[in-house]
Amino acid sequence: MFIIALDLGSGKIKTLVVEIQKNGKLSLLGVFKTPSAGIRKGEIANIEETVRSLSHVFSEIKRLHKNALKNIFVNVNGTGIKMQNSRGIVAVSRSDNEIYQEDIDRVLKASQAVNLSPNRMVLHTLTKEFIVDGVGDIRDPLGMTGARLEVNSLIIDAFSPAIKNLIKCIEVSGGSVAGLIYGPLSAGVSVLSKAQKELGTVLVDIGFGTTGMCVYEEDKLLQAAAIPVGAGNITNDLAIGLKCPVKTAEKIKLAFGCASPKEVSVKEKVELGEFDENLKTIVSRKFLAEIIESRLAEIFEFVNNELKSIGKAGRLPGGAILTGGGAKMPGIAELAKHELKLSSQIGIPEIKNLESKNAQSGGQIEEPEFSVAAGLAVWAGEQRLKQGNWSPSDKFPLKRILRYFMP
Repeated sequence: MFIIALDLGSGKIKTLVVEIQKNGKLSLLGVFKTPSAGIRKGEIANIEETVRSLSHVFSEIKRLHKNALKNIFVNVNGTGIKMQNSRGIVAVSRSDNEIYQEDIDRVLKASQAVNLSPNRMVLHTLTKEFIVDGVGDIRDPLGMTGARLEVNSLIIDAFSPAIKNLIKCIEVSGGSVAGLIYGPLSAGVSVLSKAQKELGTVLVDIGFGTTGMCVYEEDKLLQAAAIPVGAGNITNDLAIGLKCPVKTAEKIKLAFGCASPKEVSVKEKVELGEFDENLKTIVSRKFLAEIIESRLAEIFEFVNNELKSIGKAGRLPGGAILTGGGAKMPGIAELAKHELKLSSQIGIPEIKNLESKNAQSGGQIEEPEFSVAAGLAVWAGEQRLKQGNWSPSDKFPLKRILRYFMP
């Protein structure tokens, strides 16, 4: 079975073409990265431009396998994503008070009974813990005995029109959506280890338009948030500070950017004419670093505020794991350590049981910017093993999405 892991970002479209073998192993057939268009802050802003970008990618994928586009797993991003805690309570139905799967299904459904406006939909229901007769922190109550079953859940809901626009763009471009996952959760699948989730870790996914974050502790998701600032804001700041076009600022950022001014010598100079013949200015690289540091510090301040809201600021033994395209900035881990008061490192995606038919493609996905796409591929493989008889023609109901993340 062939699947597409599609990371539809504000700056780039990252795509993995994967074949899921019967034994559960994943075979990487192709890796694609191309500029995106029509997407702003993680959401579709111009359907026509987005379709044009996707059509270009899909035409390349068709050369590998014509049926791959029938199973596309795509990330959902944007500041329109909201999270809220919810609790479900039911009475155990059996006379002997033994908890069966139908009781678990009923209490999970009860936890989804949250007040949402008509234009919003539940994207994920993530279980934090089950409670049996007042005893909590239970991962799986199946087979236990009790009169009352409760569940604490985290509900992630999305703006319905935004989801419909996303699906429409993919379908108009010739693809079919098999699954949707909130982007930062997908990144966590490929980047975070079980030990990190147990210890307590914050994942910070720095994209072009937005920054997503997830906080885990005791292998449970405590918090998830979308921050409306990303690596693209750094580029815009440089364009203003250097008085140059945005495209030129992006090139300068990639070539000479640094998140830590103290690591840059005042003697280092950057000739802007190397990037744009209309520019004759020579600037200090330290000046560039100061601009970059200021914007990244703002992002980490947002992250820290979210950690404070759940009482975890500076209190996560697993530290901060930085991923996404923005995490490639030199010196960013040291800056995060200083701003968050946590140990910090760059998160590299890992796909277990992966066989690559092209060594170059296999090495290409071992970059922070492929964290979401890699997580989508891992999750699709897990679903294939769990469902067993799932076929490419099956539709993937949104209500069943993200079982993978439930303990």
